[in-house]
Amino acid sequence: MLRTQFEEELNKLHNQFYSMGTQVSAQVNKAVRAFVSHDRDLAEEVIEEDQQVNDQETKLEKKSLEMIALQQPVSHDLRTIITVLKASSDLERMGDHAVSIAKATINLKGEERIHIVEADISLMGERVKSIVDASLNAYIQGDADRAREIASWDDTVNQMYGEIQNKTLTAMEDNKETITTGKDYLMTIIYLERIGDYAKNLCEWIVYLKTGKIVEL
Repeated sequence: MLRTQFEEELNKLHNQFYSMGTQVSAQVNKAVRAFVSHDRDLAEEVIEEDQQVNDQETKLEKKSLEMIALQQPVSHDLRTIITVLKASSDLERMGDHAVSIAKATINLKGEERIHIVEADISLMGERVKSIVDASLNAYIQGDADRAREIASWDDTVNQMYGEIQNKTLTAMEDNKETITTGKDYLMTIIYLERIGDYAKNLCEWIVYLKTGKIVEL
């Protein structure tokens, strides 16, 4: 394969990865909106669309492995392919957690709600989505410094997680009718916290792509 053709294939790989990332971000956004607005139909939409995310990951994995096997890339080209291969797996897991939030939405239909906690979960969801989107933009820009900065935002997510957990547990103690609801709240913030962790993983892969160093941010 000529160099120009190989570069075209790499560019397609970049674009496919970014497309997958934007879809996952949309899934996270819809899952959180469905959860706080009690929208069962939107939640079911998230669940149904998850197969598209899985299919995209499979295609990226297959293409990445083909390029490694057939082209035997070295140096920066190899790092690019490895980054897509590993980071697409992180995106797929984000999508899985979005589905878990959607399923929690369906489970909660008709249960007693804790509105103050739901408001906080909505804010946490917005923060997590902002990290996912910023990470994807840093990937497109190939900006390792920006990736390091974005990774630090996850501290805010962890703080929000702790605060919401405490509010939920207090509400469950004060009103036994909210115990079922509270359990799903606690699981939902775990899913959001993990999505934030995977977004941070993406930042680590961006640093690897640009520097060749595997780091823990």
